[in-house]
Amino acid sequence: MSFLNAEQIEQFHRDGYVIAPGVVTGAPLEALQRQLTDWVEESRGHDANWGQCLDGKARFDLEGGHRADHPRLRRVSNPVEISEPCRFALFDSAVPDHVADCIGPDVKFHHCKLNVKLPGTDTEVGWHQDHAYDPHTNDSMVTTLLFLCDITQDMGPLLVAPGTHRTPFSHYDGEKFTGMIDKSRQKDLESIAVPMTGKAGDLVVMHTWMAHGGGPNRTDRPRALIICDYTAADAFPLKAPAMPSTYYAKIVRGKATRFARLAERVVEVPDDYKDDSFFGLQGQKTAAQAAE
Repeated sequence: MSFLNAEQIEQFHRDGYVIAPGVVTGAPLEALQRQLTDWVEESRGHDANWGQCLDGKARFDLEGGHRADHPRLRRVSNPVEISEPCRFALFDSAVPDHVADCIGPDVKFHHCKLNVKLPGTDTEVGWHQDHAYDPHTNDSMVTTLLFLCDITQDMGPLLVAPGTHRTPFSHYDGEKFTGMIDKSRQKDLESIAVPMTGKAGDLVVMHTWMAHGGGPNRTDRPRALIICDYTAADAFPLKAPAMPSTYYAKIVRGKATRFARLAERVVEVPDDYKDDSFFGLQGQKTAAQAAE
């Protein structure tokens, strides 16, 4: 049984992305929204990143300017480890079925994060490709974006550059891994960019090599989504995961394999970075750094 139709699957392979409406709705979506509200409220009691992930980095990442009366929670890393609503959405809902339609029947969970742009925040996403952070033996990998609210053009939606999934870009500046595509290429990417807008519960399935970025939220409404990376069962990492999880390599559809499929391609291997999230890697300050 396919959850995406033939035209949607063709679009994914041609353009590098597809948007599926209403994938998670009703009570499961409402549970995710309540979970986020609880975490934003919890953030009011912190003045620096807090919590701990498997690799020792902070789970909750606060943007510079965060205050109790003006919370700026911008990321929760691997929320499946602490949230039943997130586990249901990413493991047991129709989300992995849509992934299987794009990369094959055997699907592994890689990692996930919840990203939020609250009103008045300056968080931006520099143009990048996800595979640059987590190179694998092949690129049968996707990033999914599950909308937790209605997302409009003026909310700083994710921008994708159709067709760029066929062109790996460098994410180094000289010998330094910056986690971004060189800014000299940014205008070309922006000239063909398509905004990922839609309703709460909609799902974007994006190829791992899709170049994407995004600007700040200039509205008075929060913009939130859960981002999850999945791989084909026969895609194996070339280095330790950038965001290790207790659920890493969990089979969410189909079955596991001991055989790695090797794709012939030269890829850069990223440096390890100490920042709690890639926002820090890209030069954006946390709440604690901004207060220094």
